[in-house]
Amino acid sequence: MGLKEFIVNNPNLKKVSHWMLFPTNDARPRPWVNILLNPFYHQRGKGVCIRRSVRMDVVPFNKLSIGDRTIVEDFSTLNNGVGDVSIGANTLIGLSNTIIGPVFIGDRVILAQNVVVSGLNHGYTEISTAIRDQPVTTAPIRIEEECWLGANVVVTAGVTIGKHSVVAAGSVVTKNIPPYSVAVGNPARIIKQYDFTRGEWLKVV
Repeated sequence: MGLKEFIVNNPNLKKVSHWMLFPTNDARPRPWVNILLNPFYHQRGKGVCIRRSVRMDVVPFNKLSIGDRTIVEDFSTLNNGVGDVSIGANTLIGLSNTIIGPVFIGDRVILAQNVVVSGLNHGYTEISTAIRDQPVTTAPIRIEEECWLGANVVVTAGVTIGKHSVVAAGSVVTKNIPPYSVAVGNPARIIKQYDFTRGEWLKVV
């Protein structure tokens, strides 16, 4: 059993460890975590640019990796508190994006402005307990290489978006999108797919 599993399986130790990492009712780690722990646990490739106003809600017990020459633009948030966050190389994370793990984003991906990608959901089934006090659930999101997500797209937990797919601005992705597709709407539906035999994008009837 590793240290992480030992802490998770000991409620009192878990409570103390959480308090040491986070102020009460705050998702942002204490400053000492970013200074003394995170640099030794997280991977950042060559030429990575993370703008000064990016909020890094990251902890050492989950993975954060960012590939070479990737840019994370101003006012975005990266959060690996409940799951790993992996971002590939030559990827653009646009202005005011929110990425909450578990999330995998491939190489050469474009996320436009105000995109939300969250692998987290709040429990709500126990009606005698406030939703904020119920356990969270997670399901990994996977955005494969060369995708383009337009402004204000929301990607929900458990979804995979296949290679070289486009998601139109304002769409809400609740189901998997196959590779080489164009999806639009709330919930997002596929309107085009690339036909390799004919060498062109075809409308989906």
